[in-house]
Amino acid sequence: MTGFRIRGRRWWPALVWIALCAVLGGCTGAHGRAASGTSSSSAAVPAYGRTDVNPRPASELKQGGTLTLPIYQWLTQFNYYQADGTLDDVFTVVSMLEPRLFTRDAEGAPQRVPDYLRSASVNSTTPQTVTYRLNPEAKWSDGKPLGWRDFAAQWRALGRGDARYRIADPSGYEDIASVRQGADAHEVKVTFKRPFAEWQRLFTPLYPAAGFGNPAEFNTGWQGKAPITAGAFRIGSLDDTGQTLTLVPDPAWWGTRPRLDRVVLRTLDPTTAVQAFLNGEIDAVNAASADVYDRLKHAGDTDIRTGSAWDDVQVALNGAAGPLADVQVRRALLRAIDRHALAEVAGTGLPVGVPLLGNHFFMTNQPGYADNSASLGTYDPMAAERILDQQGWHRTGAGGTRNKNGQELRLRFVLSQSTNRLGLDLSQLIQQMLQRVGIAVEIQKVPADDYLPKYLNRGNFDLAIFRFTGLTYPSTLYPVYRRPSDGRFYENYGRISSPEIDALLGRAVHTLDAGRRDQLYNQADRLIWQLGHDVLLYQRPQVLAVRKGLANYGVPGLGDIDFTAVGWQR
Repeated sequence: MTGFRIRGRRWWPALVWIALCAVLGGCTGAHGRAASGTSSSSAAVPAYGRTDVNPRPASELKQGGTLTLPIYQWLTQFNYYQADGTLDDVFTVVSMLEPRLFTRDAEGAPQRVPDYLRSASVNSTTPQTVTYRLNPEAKWSDGKPLGWRDFAAQWRALGRGDARYRIADPSGYEDIASVRQGADAHEVKVTFKRPFAEWQRLFTPLYPAAGFGNPAEFNTGWQGKAPITAGAFRIGSLDDTGQTLTLVPDPAWWGTRPRLDRVVLRTLDPTTAVQAFLNGEIDAVNAASADVYDRLKHAGDTDIRTGSAWDDVQVALNGAAGPLADVQVRRALLRAIDRHALAEVAGTGLPVGVPLLGNHFFMTNQPGYADNSASLGTYDPMAAERILDQQGWHRTGAGGTRNKNGQELRLRFVLSQSTNRLGLDLSQLIQQMLQRVGIAVEIQKVPADDYLPKYLNRGNFDLAIFRFTGLTYPSTLYPVYRRPSDGRFYENYGRISSPEIDALLGRAVHTLDAGRRDQLYNQADRLIWQLGHDVLLYQRPQVLAVRKGLANYGVPGLGDIDFTAVGWQR
């Protein structure tokens, strides 16, 4: 499903229409529990790390050409680490403009980028010290070479606990004790206070010290612009009125010259994006819903590319106030929502399977996966009703809304106005499921540009449906389940956590042994289910319609797209 994402988390707005008549009838009775990880359709789930990008060497590609892609929210903040900039589309753009020290391969393993790093390794474990050897050719657009001061400025902004910097995730950076110059100006030594297992995910992207030097530069200096860059591309034009961004190769780039002359990103709503692809106006569009896939699978000049990625769909619950502050009410919601029926809606008619998920940290086809949902992953509306009765929420009549002490059990389901038809349909299905157990749900659409800053960031919702994508480093999920403190909620939009979960995740991110680390994440996951942090639904399939002849672009498994290699076949 396409849409805007937060830190690799793609919030729901996208895709298209699915007929509901048969599904709505099927939701009236209890479904037997499908095993978590079992596909709801007959199609197979793609293998772990499967890619489909039409890989081609540079010798088979034209030099030049334009790639035009859709985005679903206009980008106004180019600082990916600032709380309002943690969108996946921002990361995609910034990865072309700013240094990426590491990229991920098809199985999610970090790989050093030689354009920026000659080497990077842990050369001491007591304390853990990482030495980065920078490429001397790497320079910012203001002419300054990349150096230790850039690392230090990013650490100070993200890891020193200064509330003036509006950040979303301090994990990893808060574990650093010092950043200093190494043997010369091209070497950086980062020393940690305590071990941090996934150190390769830090400083990617890297921003210049000249743009992170104080809170004002950090928070507002990157609004609507990227003042300093050091990537293969730079901003060619930025049209706020037409909401179109054009990136062009940077002539000062020292690495492999990009094959493309430009990458154009157009802000389109999901339905318009599909039609734009059929009209030849854009070169790729998401096809991970049955009706879009059916429209596009035989379209001219089109390849359908499928694969496996880290991509889940879930419903956030806000436990900060109101009825959902009660863990038992949250558990009742989990029992009242038929996850299997929702996965069937999402998966019917697609060429790849849509498995239910029982784990917040690992995909079903990923090492480390275990189904920890237990009874809370099983649809049982009668159990939900018993829980609500026990908590004092009683019906006033058959089929009526429950109330307690004169207060109705009524929840607000907040959606972005750019939510696609499938997202709206699933939300309406959930609304009907909850109504059957006496919970009233009001669906409220809000402006797309307000969705993150005015609703999610402020906890201004009861329910919200969204995607998390690309989280191959489990430590990136720590802020999602972390306990809010000192006025900072991290990325825990529902403000739901516990000291036990916090302790387990804190141990996991600092555990170097991979097997033990997976055990700790699974222990935390069992508690996350019990706490009713969210309603985890299914692993979303990757189905992309791409213009024929487009090479090195598509579904990269658990990895990243290298836009310098993307191009058109001769």
